[in-house]
Amino acid sequence: MPKIIVLPHTERCPEGAVFDAKPGEILIDVALSHGVKIEHACEMACACTTCHVIVREGFDSLEESDELEDDLLDKAWGLEPDSRLSCQLQVGDDDLVIEIPRYTINQVSENH
Repeated sequence: MPKIIVLPHTERCPEGAVFDAKPGEILIDVALSHGVKIEHACEMACACTTCHVIVREGFDSLEESDELEDDLLDKAWGLEPDSRLSCQLQVGDDDLVIEIPRYTINQVSENH
């Protein structure tokens, strides 16, 4: 069973986190169930970029992103070559190291 390692983020996951996930599970679902507070303004419908994460290790083990995800990612703050939307990222067979970007573009957040 792959391990998901979330690097520390000042607001979303101050201590970082390590948890198991089953291949095929959606990253944001598993992260939220383990107390990692990834934003998801569109309720995980692949309609915004608030759940943007950077896959620091294990990126090559993931299924490729589709055109809709790629189009949305182009609008994400801090986009990197290994960026993904966690609402679209299916866990593969390998461990993943995930970084939550420092900022997000959230047009509906009241906490800005």
